[in-house]
Amino acid sequence: MSNSPTEFIPSQSVILIVDPYSTGCMVAQEISKRGYQIMAIWTKSFSDEMKTHVPVSCKDLTYLAQVQDVEGWNLKDLEKAVKEAAASAAIKIGKNRDFYTIVGCIAGGEAGVDMADAFSEYLGVLSNGAQGEYANRRDKKVQQDLVRQAGLRAVRQACGSKFEEVEDFLKSESYPVVLKPTDSAGSDGVKLCHTFEEAKKHFHYLLTVEAVNGGYNEQVLCQEFLKGKEYVVDHVSRNGVHKTVMVWVYDKRPRNGSQFVYFGMLPIDPMSEEAKALIPYTRGVLDALGMKHGPSHGEIIMTESGPCLVEMNCRAHGGDGNWAPLARKLTGGKYCQIEATVDAYLEGEEFHKLPDVPPSPLKAHGLEVNLVSYSKGKVKSMPGFDVIKRLPSFVWLSPAASVGSEVTFTVDLITSPGCCVLMNDDPEILDKDLNFIRYLEEINGLFVYETKGESLARPTAATFGVGSGKKLHRRDLSLDRPGLMRIMSVDRPELRGGLMKRFTTVDASKEVVVVVDPYSTGCLVVQEIQSRGYKVIALWTKGFSEEMKTHIPLHCGTMSYHAEVSEGDNPGETQRELYKAAGALRIVACIAGGEAGVDTADVMSERLLVRTNGAKGVFANRRDKKVQQELVKAAGLRSIRQAAGKTISDVEDFLRKESYPLVLKPTDSAGTDGVKLCHNYEEAKDHFDALFEVEAVNGGYNTEVLCQEFLRGKEYVVDTVSRDGEHKTMAVWVYDKRPANGAAFVYFGMLPVDSGSTEAKLLVNYCHKVLDALALKNGPAHVEIIMTPSGPCLVEVNCRAQGGDGNWRPLARRLAGGYSQVEATVDAYLDKKAFQLLPKMPPSPAKAFGQEVMLVSHAEGQVIGTPGYDIIKTLPSFVSMETGVGIGSYVEHTVDLLTCVGSVILVHDDKEIVDKDIAKIREMEKNNELFELKSKSRLMNAMSTLKLQSLSFSENDVMV
Repeated sequence: MSNSPTEFIPSQSVILIVDPYSTGCMVAQEISKRGYQIMAIWTKSFSDEMKTHVPVSCKDLTYLAQVQDVEGWNLKDLEKAVKEAAASAAIKIGKNRDFYTIVGCIAGGEAGVDMADAFSEYLGVLSNGAQGEYANRRDKKVQQDLVRQAGLRAVRQACGSKFEEVEDFLKSESYPVVLKPTDSAGSDGVKLCHTFEEAKKHFHYLLTVEAVNGGYNEQVLCQEFLKGKEYVVDHVSRNGVHKTVMVWVYDKRPRNGSQFVYFGMLPIDPMSEEAKALIPYTRGVLDALGMKHGPSHGEIIMTESGPCLVEMNCRAHGGDGNWAPLARKLTGGKYCQIEATVDAYLEGEEFHKLPDVPPSPLKAHGLEVNLVSYSKGKVKSMPGFDVIKRLPSFVWLSPAASVGSEVTFTVDLITSPGCCVLMNDDPEILDKDLNFIRYLEEINGLFVYETKGESLARPTAATFGVGSGKKLHRRDLSLDRPGLMRIMSVDRPELRGGLMKRFTTVDASKEVVVVVDPYSTGCLVVQEIQSRGYKVIALWTKGFSEEMKTHIPLHCGTMSYHAEVSEGDNPGETQRELYKAAGALRIVACIAGGEAGVDTADVMSERLLVRTNGAKGVFANRRDKKVQQELVKAAGLRSIRQAAGKTISDVEDFLRKESYPLVLKPTDSAGTDGVKLCHNYEEAKDHFDALFEVEAVNGGYNTEVLCQEFLRGKEYVVDTVSRDGEHKTMAVWVYDKRPANGAAFVYFGMLPVDSGSTEAKLLVNYCHKVLDALALKNGPAHVEIIMTPSGPCLVEVNCRAQGGDGNWRPLARRLAGGYSQVEATVDAYLDKKAFQLLPKMPPSPAKAFGQEVMLVSHAEGQVIGTPGYDIIKTLPSFVSMETGVGIGSYVEHTVDLLTCVGSVILVHDDKEIVDKDIAKIREMEKNNELFELKSKSRLMNAMSTLKLQSLSFSENDVMV
């Protein structure tokens, strides 16, 4: 047969495509478009499933004939079968048996390379040959050996069919190392192993599983892990002349706990410095491998010592050829590797007209985008994909998920939810569209998942106190917090001690204060009282657990009391025990030391004839969230639509009629214990029942459940202290809540609100009216409010100081210029003059800048190091950090406060410094730099092997 394309009569010329799949189908389609006949040859081990791997754009592809290679056949037998198939096809159209001539044999994919080389050589058509050292050029070990012999940089490696053959290498080489089959398709089975044990396990695994293209692996290659940027250099060759058709670089970043997540593939200008190094190196590799004809897809790492081959794929770039429209546009709309491949085999003159490298600068702007999921769930709908299709730069989109499928966090290409191509003549529009896609990913806007109840818990000290870091139900948490750490700044003298001097009274040493259930911030109140010379009696209420008594902020050290008293069977008995404990000391105040102590503090302060909020009539249950809303509504203020009950029948009408989502919570639990957002009746019913089955965080069991409308708007906190009905605002805060990791409401921080702002004035005015409605005349309050479209609306009033172990106190004092809710609470009960001197509102502007930053994990795994903590401690605005996650803990993706890593207090006189420090923390979170996690072996699938489900094209793009 002649090799001269000029002698070919296209309609009578047959090109054999060995294992046509993925981009190979597009090569076959291009050959067919030029009038040639195509015949498919299927190798012995190529699976029936892989035969269906046909790009959407090639769904109408037809073959003159298809021939299946059979076990026991040699090349002569195959030639006979091919000629017989061609003859039969000719007879069908009324032609002679020898009407068709075989003029070429091309690999249609990685699995067909060996057969294509051998059979093309046997037939005498253009061939790379399969003789001698080139008989196994697809073998990755052979590739590296040939490259090394040619004097080019190659990978350190060892190969074997038995583990003993690679054992020495695996014991002596630095980890991680890469293990892969020597002759699989692309990156099938390629894995990064971090230990000898992982490598040994994967070695044996590869010898027992079927390869993606069918058949079994016979040898495993172990290689050094190359560090550097990963590039792809695509060539097409004819008679040893290599033409570069495109250079790409992979955009890989650490995300979701994985160090190498593909974000996309970007074209590289052929005149760039890296391309100038990559192109000659790759051509040297092709020469070393005897690759004289056809397409090649070279994967190269740019190491510190220059380019180094990962592997050479002796076929066209894969990925179903989805990159082709972009590649054509980049070269001026004329060609890509697909057309060039057909030119090389069939139209030599056209091949020689192709430029040596793509144009510089490239003729368009674009990239392939790999979609990244920061969430998981069962897909209900895919609105983000519809939005992407409407972007000005959109060309095509191929999702790897569908309605009803499960999406998880993207840690490799297998877990990518899809990919798309963007192109635009205007680079600014392209960047805008790309940034919008990344924004959609970060806000979980790609998918809507089937709903499940979401915790709406707000920050409390218990949040960060889980020593194990495991996600547990709030009622299963151990609050002795064995793993809890509090790290303080050691070089911030302006944060030490009080900034506003308080004086003791003449009789303070003869007086005693009762604090009911002192825990969390209540312990700080106790110590402030003691610092003024007063004694303190701790009164522990019934049901308050021994475990909760240990809930002492780390910075409080060991707590000591004049006496500790347990609540009696009735108020009279409790009163007698308190007098007995006080002895000769005069009881001058009775204060709630935490949410659990509010009711008893109201009752006992009234009986002890000290300053009180009272516990008579409707105010006997002011801590009850249902009662709070009823009192607020009765006062003519905006309140929540709600229903409460002890059985589901009490609230069923409300649950069936009210719009979802709805909030369910215990009426009298601590803060946000058990609060959950439910999206349908079934979820609400399940959570209603669950709340009666579990113990509350403060001890005891819930007696009633409150069902409420879900308020939409920003969530604020107003901290106040009152004395005889005069309310003074200590601070106004706003929670920074954002969607993250698949959850709609993840707390990122708590920020101070300027007291002179319009929102603060509206909130404070509303808050003071709420306090009046609840007859909360004395002591601290922590009021949670949503700013709805119709104005402020109460979530709940906590009739005690803000919790969170008082970690916010140094920040509040700096902002206010020397005082906080803790000092003011003691003033309100024990120092009238000092209280009168306090301003009604915090200063505007504040005396400093800062916020509480809640740490968010975008990764999952066992912690073996905490390098991010060390960096946080060095930040100029750092004050303190509290976390329950340390070495040995298991950290999860943060989806609620139970999976929150911890909190950091930042304060500084310079706002830019605070903003810069916050940005640094967020950057570390996103790049998985807070922790060093125990490494997991991960498949390292290349983008070109990713099989996607379907393809959507821009109306303006035609796949040709």
